[in-house]
This record gives sequence, C-alpha cells and structure tokens, in this order.
Amino acid sequence: MPIIDLQRRMRQLGEIRLGHVVPTSNGKTRPAKLDKFRFTSPSREILTEVAKLYGGEVKPWTPANGGPSEFEVYSQANRLPVLIPPKDAVSQWYELYAGSKCQRRCDGVTEHKSDRPCMCDPENRQCAMTTRVNVMLRDVPALGQWLLISKGYYAAVTLPPAAELLSQAGGYVAGWLGMEEKTAIVKDQLARFKVPTLDVEITPAALMAGQITGGPAAVASGPERVAITSGRPDYAALAAVATTAEEVGKLWKQAVDAKHMDDGLAEMLKARGEELRAKQAPNEDGGSHPDDTQRILNPADYGDASQEQIDEYVHDVEIVEDGPDPAAVQDVWFQIIAAAGPRGMTTAQVETAFAQQHSGLHPSSATVAQLESFLAALKGGDDA
Repeated sequence: MPIIDLQRRMRQLGEIRLGHVVPTSNGKTRPAKLDKFRFTSPSREILTEVAKLYGGEVKPWTPANGGPSEFEVYSQANRLPVLIPPKDAVSQWYELYAGSKCQRRCDGVTEHKSDRPCMCDPENRQCAMTTRVNVMLRDVPALGQWLLISKGYYAAVTLPPAAELLSQAGGYVAGWLGMEEKTAIVKDQLARFKVPTLDVEITPAALMAGQITGGPAAVASGPERVAITSGRPDYAALAAVATTAEEVGKLWKQAVDAKHMDDGLAEMLKARGEELRAKQAPNEDGGSHPDDTQRILNPADYGDASQEQIDEYVHDVEIVEDGPDPAAVQDVWFQIIAAAGPRGMTTAQVETAFAQQHSGLHPSSATVAQLESFLAALKGGDDA
C-alpha cells in the first residue's frame, strides 16, 4: 500500500528536444530548429540504446544554462513510438527562469511558487508559455519517462485536449510522438517552425470504451510497424520519414551491420528507396519542373541559398516556435482559460464554445480580435 501523502512519479530518463543552440557571426548564440528529434540524458548507456534505434552518435553535452554535464544524440527520426501515461501526460504553465532556476510558475491567475496573484502584465508578460509532454519510449530498454518541452502557442492549445481524452483510458496508451512543420508570417517574413504532436493507435470510440492499446500485443501491432524484437529499430517508421534514397540506403547498411536484414525488410526498404528516387528524378521532357517556382521563391528549401541568404532569412525568427503573432495570441488565450476556470470549463469545453461562436473555427486558427471577442463574451456570462 503506498504512502498516502507522498506524490509518486516515474523517473525522468532524459529530454526529447526540437531544437539546439548554434553560434552566430557576432560570437553569441541563438536557438535553432531541427527537423529530427534530439535526445539528451545524464545516462550514456540509455542514449546508446536510443542511438541504436533511431540513429545518431552519443556525444558529451553541457547545457547552455550552466546545468550539469550530460550526453546528447541527434537522431534520424521525427516520429517515435511511445506509451502515453494516463495522468500528467501534458502540463502547462507560464514560467520565468534565471539560468536553470525557475523563479515563477503561474497559471495566469496565481503564481504558485509564492502563492500570490499573477505578477505579469497581461499585455507584456515576462513569463513564457511552457507546455510539457511526458512519454515512455516503447522500444528503449529503460524504465522511466522522457520529457519534451515546447514554448509555442499551437502546442499549448492542441496537446492538453489530447491529454484530457487519453486520461479517460485508465492506462498507458500506445501512440506516436511526432513533429509537424507550420508556417507563419513574422515581421513580414515567412517563418517555419516545428510543433510536437501526439497520435494514438486507437479510435476515439474504442478509447472511450476502455479498449486501450498499451498491452504487449497492441504495442507490437499497427500498419506502419514491422515486427520488433528486443533492441531492433523500427525500420518501417524510419523509412517512412526518410526524405531521400540516400537516407534509406543508410538504413539498409544499418540493418545489414546489425544482422537485422530479412526478406520482408529488404523488400520494404527497396520499395521506399525506389519511391524516393522517382521523386528525385529530373523532368524527362526538359520542361519546367513543378517545383521550379517554389525553388526561386524559397531557395533555402532546396539547398540553393547562400549562407548570407540563410542568415538573413532565418535570423531570430526561429525562436518563434509556433503561431502567428504568438505574444498577443498566447496572452488572450490564457486569459480565456483563466476566465473559464471558475466556471468549471475544461479546455475542450472552451474550444467547443469558441467553435460554436465562430462557425467551427478552432482557437489555434483564430485572430487576436476573435479571441478577444470571445473573452469579452465569456466574462459577460455568455459561455455558449
């Protein structure tokens, strides 16, 4: 029997990251996005298993905030098979840090570290919107959870409803942690950013009926998965996210070197490689390729941009993880959540009420004006 007043939690094995810190031409550093997951952990042994599954090399890493030295792996995967816990899979706060120390943790109404009212100006917050996702990596031989942190608007509005639905399952649910690319115009320039996503291998109806998919048989099933043995990478998932035939060739060599190659795997990798080679082949009629216009407009997407163009294009917009005008949008959204709390409304109920007032529009796609209009109606007592 557990101790009643002791809060239990699983061990945190490490973090799954969407970006890293890179040097700038003036000798400083800036955050930059990644298109594949990066893992950090105090355990070299655990990251060695991660690298076997998802590619990459284990290297020493020292956090920029002065924390203790750890290890890191830049993987080749942007979609990971996970188990999603029934409780506390997603949490979110407004937070303010000084180095590695959290000074404030606020829900938009109460600052919980000091148990005082929120100290931020809603029009100019010091605290950053922070969403945390906790998952277990299904194929990594270690008992514990991995943490992913996002400071973007889309993650803040889309992940909590998913977590609320999953909490109805009453057990661990087999799913996928992925990343989606979104775009927004920031300071009159196109900004691209990555948003974390949670998908499950179960229909909503089955989930609500309690037919969870966290058991051993379900974990090893699914149309996108090959048979998994202990320590064997999910080659099908890795091939599915590969963008060039060369990447598939590396997976082929990895499977051969690890003695994982069999007839089924060889056939799958060969078909994926041929599919990607066909997409990369030049236009045989010598005419204009359908992507030529986009190549001119977005040279960085095709590897044609000079370093000067890349620096001019990327600069500091990469720290804007997601959302058009994120500062204004996030302020209004959390004012809405704060106003809905005393009414007993969940995030899902708030989103439903918003959609009913705006012809089915989701809050994540709304303008600041639409959110402010909804907030005024909510405070006025009209929550339908």
